[in-house]
Amino acid sequence: MTTPETRSVIVERDFPHPPEKLWRTLTQPHLMAEWLMRNDFQPAIGHRFNLRGDWGGVLDCEVLILDAGKCLSFTWDHVNDNAAYDLRSVVTFTLTPTMTGTHLRVEQAGFRTDQKQAFGGAMHGWNSFLSKLEAVVARDI
Repeated sequence: MTTPETRSVIVERDFPHPPEKLWRTLTQPHLMAEWLMRNDFQPAIGHRFNLRGDWGGVLDCEVLILDAGKCLSFTWDHVNDNAAYDLRSVVTFTLTPTMTGTHLRVEQAGFRTDQKQAFGGAMHGWNSFLSKLEAVVARDI
């Protein structure tokens, strides 16, 4: 059995805030709703939750990794009858302390090579999400 080749969207940003502050914004459901999507997230490995987009779509997710202040990873699955949009992926947020704050690396892995539009949409989407994240982190006390 051959595993199909997949690609990843990777977006990185530096934040002038400590990892703990960024972590809070990544893992508190009410804050996640402000920069990502409405959700029923709970910071617990194995917790299954949904992300609900303003576009009407629902993403099925499960927390895979929860290493406080360092790494958060969860599945990001979008069931669709059209194979080009039927996505089974994993999103991983990696936080690295820097001299001036935190370096955040976001990787969404699992795009098949025939999912060019979904891949491009994710690249645009993550850049937009991280711009919103910057505003929420800067404001959150």
